[in-house]
Amino acid sequence: MFDSLSFSRRALLQAGAAGLAAGAAPRVLAHGQPSHGALQIVGPWEIGGLAPASSGYIFTRLQIAETLLEAADDGTPLPGLARQWQASADGKVWRFTLRSAARFHDGTPVTAHAVVRCLQAARIAPALLSTAPVQAVEADGGDTVVIRLTGPYGGLPALLAHSSTLILAPSSYGADGGVRRIVGSGPYRVALLAPPQRVDAQVADTYDGPRPEIERVSYLVASRPETRALMAESGQADLAYGLDPASVQRLRRRGRVPVQAVTVPRTMIVKVNAGLPALRDVRVRRALSMALDRRGIALAVLRAPELAATQLFPPTLAGWHDPTLTPLIHDPEAAARLLVSAGWRRAADGLRDAQGQPLSLSLRTFPDRPELPIIATVLQEQWRQAGIAVSVRIGNSGDIPIGHRDGSLQLGLVARNYATVPDPAGTLLQDFGAGGGDWGAMGWHNQALEANLIDLVQGNLPPAMLSERRRRVAGLLHAELPVIPVAWYRQQVAVSSRLSGVSLDPLERSYRLTQIRRRS
Repeated sequence: MFDSLSFSRRALLQAGAAGLAAGAAPRVLAHGQPSHGALQIVGPWEIGGLAPASSGYIFTRLQIAETLLEAADDGTPLPGLARQWQASADGKVWRFTLRSAARFHDGTPVTAHAVVRCLQAARIAPALLSTAPVQAVEADGGDTVVIRLTGPYGGLPALLAHSSTLILAPSSYGADGGVRRIVGSGPYRVALLAPPQRVDAQVADTYDGPRPEIERVSYLVASRPETRALMAESGQADLAYGLDPASVQRLRRRGRVPVQAVTVPRTMIVKVNAGLPALRDVRVRRALSMALDRRGIALAVLRAPELAATQLFPPTLAGWHDPTLTPLIHDPEAAARLLVSAGWRRAADGLRDAQGQPLSLSLRTFPDRPELPIIATVLQEQWRQAGIAVSVRIGNSGDIPIGHRDGSLQLGLVARNYATVPDPAGTLLQDFGAGGGDWGAMGWHNQALEANLIDLVQGNLPPAMLSERRRRVAGLLHAELPVIPVAWYRQQVAVSSRLSGVSLDPLERSYRLTQIRRRS
């Protein structure tokens, strides 16, 4: 077992957060003070730009902008800006009828033409709609949007609930077609936008639904989890997201600020560059996996041993978690045997191959999820004990996709949400399809896996075949380990005792502000 406190100190010394430049804002603050009287939310997620594919999730979580469809906790599609929808018999033509009374915050109506403009932009990578076989997006009159596909694609409703497809008013765009301000149609409108750190919102009089009780909301970025916890404890934050386990334990011990938790469909994984000669061999990837004491990590770092990832998909992802899979285990002796069989033998200074080259790797991670830097140092030590030298680099979350695209990434520790699209098949196809993905495979491709994912996203499979395809996907990822699961994820939020009606969204799509009340 390792000393989790020493690992925490070392990691926290490294875990600095850097701001990202962003676009124009209506008004910029010199200081990040919360808006007086507003419900104050604090979290680690910076506003990295105004384009929906960059930071759209901030504006959907704050209920400023809407998507055509919403999603229930289990991913079932629900009405959003579209009050109803239907697909043709061959699955190639989808029609979405808009809410007739929907208005943008500038007072203009939400028309089919405005929606078409946004969806056309969402067809360009990295927006997820680019993964669908969309042939055309058209307006049929003022209130109906028609999406024509080149082939059946049952995953379309899930994509239209993703934040990269949020719908903005025409006045949001500049002459060059770029997003210059956020004018949505939700129950809240932007009052102040100061990227990368702050958004203030207030109730939108133009909203066609019930008026929320909370009139004003302020979202503020605080990079360190201890800071977020202290803000909750001192009353400066009503909701504090992204708490680290040590802060949660302290808050619960003191008992002044309640903490809510929800297990989300997110897994902490090591993204592996399987294109490197040393990592191309699946025996080496399996040895890296077997060297990990997942239960020890989950117990000492996350304070929850049940979060040790025995496979990629957590039990909360119904239909994807396969209880028949042989669990991923900690077996240093088996790991050593695999490394020897792959040509890596122990030397005085660690592992070396037949030519005398050392097995030396670099692991990148980032502090947006506060557990990641701590876990990175634990992985480093456990791999050192297996004879594998790993250096740890803590930077920004953007370093992972940059390293994927320029080929420099060797290992990356990330927390991947497999239900960013409510149906995981779309996210998985993005991660493990041809060419891999920023948060998925690198230098690895399996045609059988891709074929099964394509079957799943096209939809219309009978239940037995649907389950079989999902089991095949889970089994192939389990056997090949293009990403190495470490731990499942639990979102923990400090909630002011002054609030009632707070509930956590397991899909992390919304802060559910319209349900919140202030206690009298």
